Amino acid sequence: MEGLVRDEEADRAFFRDRNVLVTGATGLLGSWLSERLVSLGANVVGLVRDFVPTSRLFAKGAKGTTIAEGMTLVSGDIRDRELLERVMGEHEIDSVFHLAAQTIVGIANANPVSTFESNVAGAWNVFEAARRSPKVRRVLLASSDKAYGSHETLPYTESMALRGEHPYDVSKSCADLIARTYWVTYRLPITITRCANLYGGGDLNWNRIVPGVIRDIVAGRRPVIRSDGTLIRDYLYVEDAVDAYLDLARAMEDPAVHGEAFNISAGNQLTVLEMTRAILERMGSSLEPDVRGQATHEIAHQYLDAEKARRVLGIKPRYGLVAGLDRTTAWYRDFLAREGRRAAG
Repeated sequence: MEGLVRDEEADRAFFRDRNVLVTGATGLLGSWLSERLVSLGANVVGLVRDFVPTSRLFAKGAKGTTIAEGMTLVSGDIRDRELLERVMGEHEIDSVFHLAAQTIVGIANANPVSTFESNVAGAWNVFEAARRSPKVRRVLLASSDKAYGSHETLPYTESMALRGEHPYDVSKSCADLIARTYWVTYRLPITITRCANLYGGGDLNWNRIVPGVIRDIVAGRRPVIRSDGTLIRDYLYVEDAVDAYLDLARAMEDPAVHGEAFNISAGNQLTVLEMTRAILERMGSSLEPDVRGQATHEIAHQYLDAEKARRVLGIKPRYGLVAGLDRTTAWYRDFLAREGRRAAG
């Protein structure tokens, strides 16, 4: 798949001067999506709950500037509907990319109430604010493959029931269903993405396989696998996810797409141990994984059928697993080296 060329001019023609709100702008997907939208000439408003100084959003790039410098940042919480309405109204928001959520499964399991408040109540606040904002023409919700829960039949298709059981999975099932009702009942122009596990430079949640394994390798430690290593997951490089969001936003000019959900996947299904070994190989390491078998409340096998996204949206991931991992490991080598120099200095 590597080598496909994206039509940047078509993206630029669509997004130039468009007023866009990105919730969760400091996150992995949020920072990459915001960066791309800024580069395309969009007027990007980023909603930020916590200031995260190490986020890609605030890191200086090759030109000596940060992504955040090209945006308008608003400090606030998606649980504050009045704030959301004010932001959408005052900035005359046309497009909402709702990415903000509690995304760490372990934290969600330990803190279910705050997870439901952020992922469920936060979602309906965004939808309701958008419904009450006449300028909003599209809302894209970042759901997840976890919204499906556990099914015996794989891969997951969009027609399968949403039946999460654990706190994170349930929160995604609920937000997904609420998005659907805002379309069916109120005709809010909304679409839903159910992405595979995202990876890429800028994710600082070190308990994830990426980037946790990379940091362990750089430090010369055996990479830790919390599970027994047999869990099967579907992995999607973050820049491919950004492409998919741009494609979907453009496709929403057609009302036939509204209310629909789309699986987004590059077709990279691996066990956790296979993914760990792939990272070790790309980084030239001979370290042996430390498999601890401690993870609980995890779905054993999950991967997606993305045929609908290919057929309806024309989504074609540009990066294979090798290229995605090479770009990712390079980012973390540089980041960790800079952090090491900062600590030493």
